[in-house]
Amino acid sequence: MILCVFIFCAGGCLCVQVHQSSDVITKPGDKAQIFCSNDQTDYRVMLWYQRSPGDTAMKLIGYLHYKTETMEEPYKDHFNITGDLSGNKEKNGSLIIHVKKPEQSAIYFCAASKAH
Repeated sequence: MILCVFIFCAGGCLCVQVHQSSDVITKPGDKAQIFCSNDQTDYRVMLWYQRSPGDTAMKLIGYLHYKTETMEEPYKDHFNITGDLSGNKEKNGSLIIHVKKPEQSAIYFCAASKAH
Protein backbone atom coordinates (compact mmCIF):
# COMPACT_ATOMS: atom_id res chain seq x y z
CA MET A 1 0.00 0.00 0.00
CA ILE A 2 1.30 3.46 -0.81
CA LEU A 3 -0.16 6.37 1.10
CA CYS A 4 0.69 9.77 -0.32
CA VAL A 5 0.87 12.36 2.44
CA PHE A 6 0.62 16.02 1.46
CA ILE A 7 2.54 18.37 3.67
CA PHE A 8 1.76 22.05 3.29
CA CYS A 9 4.46 24.60 3.89
CA ALA A 10 5.26 28.15 2.91
CA GLY A 11 6.02 28.39 -0.78
CA GLY A 12 4.58 25.08 -1.94
CA CYS A 13 3.59 21.52 -1.30
CA LEU A 14 5.59 18.32 -1.09
CA CYS A 15 4.31 14.79 -1.55
CA VAL A 16 6.15 12.11 0.40
CA GLN A 17 5.55 8.47 -0.46
CA VAL A 18 5.00 6.46 2.70
CA HIS A 19 5.03 2.69 2.24
CA GLN A 20 2.95 0.61 4.60
CA SER A 21 2.59 -3.17 4.89
CA SER A 22 -0.67 -4.71 3.68
CA ASP A 23 -3.68 -6.28 5.43
CA VAL A 24 -3.23 -8.03 8.75
CA ILE A 25 -5.89 -10.37 10.15
CA THR A 26 -5.61 -11.56 13.74
CA LYS A 27 -7.68 -12.80 16.65
CA PRO A 28 -7.71 -11.80 20.34
CA GLY A 29 -4.48 -12.82 22.03
CA ASP A 30 -2.39 -12.31 18.87
CA LYS A 31 0.14 -9.59 18.23
CA ALA A 32 0.01 -7.75 14.89
CA GLN A 33 2.84 -5.65 13.50
CA ILE A 34 2.39 -3.13 10.69
CA PHE A 35 5.51 -1.73 9.02
CA CYS A 36 5.96 1.73 7.55
CA SER A 37 8.85 3.36 5.70
CA ASN A 38 9.76 6.42 3.68
CA ASP A 39 12.93 7.47 1.91
CA GLN A 40 13.03 11.10 3.08
CA THR A 41 16.15 11.31 5.23
CA ASP A 42 15.03 14.53 6.94
CA TYR A 43 11.55 13.23 7.94
CA ARG A 44 12.24 12.12 11.51
CA VAL A 45 8.67 11.85 12.81
CA MET A 46 6.37 8.91 12.05
CA LEU A 47 2.74 9.24 13.15
CA TRP A 48 0.20 6.41 13.45
CA TYR A 49 -3.57 6.84 13.14
CA GLN A 50 -6.60 4.57 13.60
CA ARG A 51 -9.91 4.81 11.75
CA SER A 52 -12.60 2.55 13.18
CA PRO A 53 -15.37 1.03 11.02
CA GLY A 54 -18.29 3.43 10.57
CA ASP A 55 -16.24 6.39 11.83
CA THR A 56 -14.76 9.06 9.56
CA ALA A 57 -12.39 10.42 12.20
CA MET A 58 -8.75 9.41 12.18
CA LYS A 59 -7.53 9.19 15.77
CA LEU A 60 -3.88 9.70 16.62
CA ILE A 61 -2.47 6.59 18.31
CA GLY A 62 0.97 8.06 18.84
CA TYR A 63 4.19 8.92 17.08
CA LEU A 64 7.88 8.16 16.90
CA HIS A 65 10.27 11.13 17.01
CA TYR A 66 13.80 9.95 16.14
CA LYS A 67 13.84 6.95 18.58
CA THR A 68 11.34 8.22 21.18
CA GLU A 69 7.81 6.79 21.28
CA THR A 70 4.92 8.98 22.45
CA MET A 71 1.52 7.29 22.86
CA GLU A 72 -1.90 8.86 23.33
CA GLU A 73 -3.56 7.79 26.59
CA PRO A 74 -6.31 5.49 25.20
CA TYR A 75 -3.71 3.44 23.28
CA LYS A 76 -0.94 3.00 25.85
CA ASP A 77 -2.00 -0.46 27.07
CA HIS A 78 -2.36 -2.29 23.75
CA PHE A 79 -0.13 -0.48 21.24
CA ASN A 80 3.60 0.17 20.81
CA ILE A 81 5.54 2.10 18.19
CA THR A 82 9.09 1.06 17.36
CA GLY A 83 11.78 2.22 14.98
CA ASP A 84 14.78 4.43 14.52
CA LEU A 85 14.32 7.59 12.46
CA SER A 86 17.79 9.00 13.07
CA GLY A 87 20.64 9.12 10.56
CA ASN A 88 20.64 9.84 6.84
CA LYS A 89 18.97 6.67 5.63
CA GLU A 90 15.50 5.35 4.77
CA LYS A 91 13.15 5.74 7.74
CA ASN A 92 11.53 2.57 9.09
CA GLY A 93 9.08 2.09 11.92
CA SER A 94 6.28 -0.19 12.99
CA LEU A 95 3.06 -0.23 14.96
CA ILE A 96 2.61 -3.25 17.24
CA ILE A 97 -0.95 -4.06 18.27
CA HIS A 98 -1.57 -6.42 21.18
CA VAL A 99 -5.01 -7.63 20.10
CA LYS A 100 -7.30 -7.78 23.13
CA LYS A 101 -10.75 -6.76 21.90
CA PRO A 102 -12.76 -6.54 18.67
CA GLU A 103 -12.85 -2.72 18.89
CA GLN A 104 -9.25 -2.74 17.70
CA SER A 105 -10.46 -3.87 14.28
CA ALA A 106 -9.76 -0.78 12.18
CA ILE A 107 -7.78 0.75 9.36
CA TYR A 108 -4.36 1.95 10.48
CA PHE A 109 -2.39 4.69 8.74
CA CYS A 110 1.13 5.97 9.10
CA ALA A 111 2.37 9.40 8.04
CA ALA A 112 5.75 11.12 7.93
CA SER A 113 6.73 14.61 8.99
CA LYS A 114 9.82 16.72 9.49
CA ALA A 115 10.84 17.20 13.12
CA HIS A 116 10.26 20.70 14.52
